[in-house]
Amino acid sequence: MWKIVLKGYKSYLVLERAFSKHTVDAYSKDVEKLITFFEERGQSISPQEVTTGDLEAFVLWINDLGIGERSQARIISGIKAFFKYLLLEDMIETSPVQLLSLPRLARKIPEVLAYDEIRQIFETIDLSHPQGNRNRAILETLYACGVRVSELADLKLTNLYFDEGLIKVIGKNNKQRFVPIGEDAKKYIRYYIDYDRSKIKHVAKEDENIVFLNRRGRKMTRVMIFLIVKEATKKSGIAKNVSPHTFRHSFATHLLEGGADLRAIQEMLGHESILTTEIYTHLDTDFLKETILSFHPLNRRKH
Repeated sequence: MWKIVLKGYKSYLVLERAFSKHTVDAYSKDVEKLITFFEERGQSISPQEVTTGDLEAFVLWINDLGIGERSQARIISGIKAFFKYLLLEDMIETSPVQLLSLPRLARKIPEVLAYDEIRQIFETIDLSHPQGNRNRAILETLYACGVRVSELADLKLTNLYFDEGLIKVIGKNNKQRFVPIGEDAKKYIRYYIDYDRSKIKHVAKEDENIVFLNRRGRKMTRVMIFLIVKEATKKSGIAKNVSPHTFRHSFATHLLEGGADLRAIQEMLGHESILTTEIYTHLDTDFLKETILSFHPLNRRKH
């Protein structure tokens, strides 16, 4: 029975919902997980016999499998879509998912560094060390431009537009964006290129246009950049869990706290959706209070 219904469901997703093969496969796998659940419990029931209690037990089952909360939510969403289809096709009179709740997702807010803490981390870099200028330039660029670690690793010499105060970043899905770069970051990048990078004897042909190189003349890996950040943070004595992404988050948060427009920050971060930017740029309550008092029209009348 399940196989017949699932086949009809797949046809519905393709013909009536016009879903891609990838999406249809994902929705089908959600139902297949439910079928596996019943098989493991030794339950021989049809889709029409499934109860809310069965689905609650299914939710506990996928949780016990160690599936993350977001993946659980997506699976349950797929199961809801399946039973909605059964309703549309008059295979069931009421849906067992109506009273089923999604797992509550914790909103993850990364660590944010205060500006003084960022300067403190910068100052741990020993500029007399052979890789000192490179490492300082890396940290400066992470904070000055809010780039992802992969974007930093891929940064090209031909994408440095220092006269205009910009760098061109190649982001997700090969999307390009221009991001302003500050004087300090420019200074350390220039110094690294002129005095350290130029001394590397053998640069790999495919990496000749890459800004940041390792000692062997190859593009730096994300792990290498991660370790540079971790080591500098450890030396600074700052007890926070800091990664390259922490600098990106701090970049966005500090801009927003300084009064920058959220849309402008979205562009600089390369976010497709403004909702993603809102997640990455949390504010403390004092700043929110100050914003309301300063800009809400009811408060402005009092001044």
